[in-house]
Amino acid sequence: MEKDFEYKEVETGLSAERALDVAATLVVPLIGGPVASVIGGISGGRKEQRILEVVQGVSDDLSDFKSQVAEEYVKTEDFEELLENTLRRVAQERSAEKRRLYRSILTTAIKHPGGDYDEQLRFLRTLDELEPDHIKILRALRQGPESDLGMMGSPIQTLRKRIPEMTEAKIEQLVNGLNDRRITSMTSLRTMMTAHGAADLQHAVTPYGRGFLSYVEGA
Repeated sequence: MEKDFEYKEVETGLSAERALDVAATLVVPLIGGPVASVIGGISGGRKEQRILEVVQGVSDDLSDFKSQVAEEYVKTEDFEELLENTLRRVAQERSAEKRRLYRSILTTAIKHPGGDYDEQLRFLRTLDELEPDHIKILRALRQGPESDLGMMGSPIQTLRKRIPEMTEAKIEQLVNGLNDRRITSMTSLRTMMTAHGAADLQHAVTPYGRGFLSYVEGA
């Protein structure tokens, strides 16, 4: 179970920005320096709490991770810019689910150093544009076919079964948004076909969509 992070004010007599710098350096030794160098200009209680929540989460993700290559990578300009771009989005993001996904982008970048910076930035911008419900759609599409499917079905029926809290209208709206961004390529959600065909929707996620989802989920 993911550990909740509780922000606690530390009585140091320091300014809010400086206290945040110190806290960031202490909670995550591997990226403490880069965090401290980009975080000073972000102030405000909720924004600080969101950033420290994500920084603590990255620290937890890396608690048993050791890599000389990663240690060198976090000192690079590419990582510092990725970190700054990510944390500034985190500071403004009200959705806890999206903050977890931003956290995963940083963790994945550190665990798999050497990735293309432009691609990382594109993933970051894509996440910026999406709602958490778009990610639910992508996860549902990536599931393999269930057993005991019956004879006939449609993609909309499959997605409705996998995400029962969403209406068909909402699913269609989200899929259209993913299509517009070339993350998915679904031509029709209501076409009747064999039950197995309706349940096997992994091909609807484009190569870019698969790369994006793997990156933000840390696969």
